[in-house]
Amino acid sequence: MRLHDLKPRPGAKHRRKRLGQGESSGLGKTSGRGGKGQTARSGSSIRIGFEGGQMPLIRRIPKRGFNNTRHATVYLPVNLESLNQFEDGARVDEAALCSLGLANGRSAGIKILGTGDLSRKLTVVAHAFSASARAKIEAKGGTCEIVASPKTESAKA
Repeated sequence: MRLHDLKPRPGAKHRRKRLGQGESSGLGKTSGRGGKGQTARSGSSIRIGFEGGQMPLIRRIPKRGFNNTRHATVYLPVNLESLNQFEDGARVDEAALCSLGLANGRSAGIKILGTGDLSRKLTVVAHAFSASARAKIEAKGGTCEIVASPKTESAKA
């Protein structure tokens, strides 16, 4: 095989959509942009929920009552199978998980989930554990340590 014999796999390359090539092409005249107006112009974008200056529906509807999602505790999920990257007998805490990129982002803490199988004995330190994750870790001879999240500490104070 030589360089000139190489070809992309069938279906990997698509023909460019050619707009404005006459009425019978199916994309002539308005080139798939509909009629006149703001959306027909190039560079135009209207934000979601915009109603042409009319007060949008989301702002017209009264917002009343209690919403529990504002006060929910959001954990970063880490599957048990991804903990196999650590050495046998290692201490797995928040810093170790962040250094490997397993728990990135802002949250109230880390929760270990029981997806997959664990092949090592580990000491896992996290804010929460699922029941299956705790059982699998302890079955391998490891231990689960719970760290109090900063949210619950401030609530107690």
